Amino acid sequence: MKIQRKKTHFNVAVIGAGGIGQDHLASFKLHPAARVVAIADVSEERAQESADRFGVPEVVSDYKELLARPDIDVVSIALPNYLHAPVALDALRAGKHVMLDKPMATNARDAAKLVTEARRRGVLFMVGQNFRFNAETQTAKRVIETGALGEVYHAKTSWVRRAGIPRIGSWFTQKRFAGGGCTYDIGVHALDRCLYLLGEFEAAAVSGQTFAKFGPRGLGNGNWGKSEINTKAPFDVDDLSVALIKLRSGRTVLLEASWAAHGPHIDVNGTQLFGTDAGLILPPVQLFKQTRAGYSVETIDPLPPHVHVNRMVHFIDCLLGKAKPYVKPEESLAVQKILDAIYVSAASGREIRIR
Repeated sequence: MKIQRKKTHFNVAVIGAGGIGQDHLASFKLHPAARVVAIADVSEERAQESADRFGVPEVVSDYKELLARPDIDVVSIALPNYLHAPVALDALRAGKHVMLDKPMATNARDAAKLVTEARRRGVLFMVGQNFRFNAETQTAKRVIETGALGEVYHAKTSWVRRAGIPRIGSWFTQKRFAGGGCTYDIGVHALDRCLYLLGEFEAAAVSGQTFAKFGPRGLGNGNWGKSEINTKAPFDVDDLSVALIKLRSGRTVLLEASWAAHGPHIDVNGTQLFGTDAGLILPPVQLFKQTRAGYSVETIDPLPPHVHVNRMVHFIDCLLGKAKPYVKPEESLAVQKILDAIYVSAASGREIRIR
């Protein structure tokens, strides 16, 4: 990767001005070396609204105009899932550093092209797995690295909502735009966080099942997002999924994701690790172990983070040479392969081997 240490600032273009794009815009403003100079969105009204809110001087409807500009260093992509891979590939081929929102793509073949192109161009390419950055995850990682858990052999990770579909009729709930449902939207966060804590991303086999029990009945709606609503569009993605993932080492991960499901809590997002000497759960970070005095439950306060908790700030720090990339493209590709396998397993009713 080419690190431009002599530059004092980086010009950023954000592609996509919806709810995710506005998060990108707000995040880049936190770094003094980042200057968002343009926004691209097919909706001029939505783009102008974001430009006015965040003080961005230029709005365009065709993102390719921005890729042709030599003054733009970074492209940040916040688009519907089906556009992630093609737009990111265009940006990488244009020699831009790319921050891509999750999921990486809607299939591993396209995701692999991004890894190859970024390596060929020598640019920084990162998928914005923001839950990996938060203080609890960073703290848990450091606890695990002390060896306090002993051999970690199994993990459970989940993000489950009682009623949090990102607006029925939006692109999120249409397979042709989203590629998948809750598994791509929030399951990917729980999975990436867990694999990062385990320090292992390569899976050997996956068994998965997906369901759509609430969305097709118009139930479980949430209010997140700014994209257009098509009331006639079919709800043809998953609103709950489960998977058993067997890693190459023989360790296992149980993944659960839901946009909508009956349960005791409105929203639960956490990971639990099982070790031979202790167990760990987050958030908050708690360590469970047997002691001579009895069973101990220790709550660990967040430690000072070793990388910035905001993914966009970290991205710019990497370009300045102040940090090493916290999310590697190869890791995101491995996550994409697991997501693919969950859907193939659900459709076929069999375990899927990953090569």
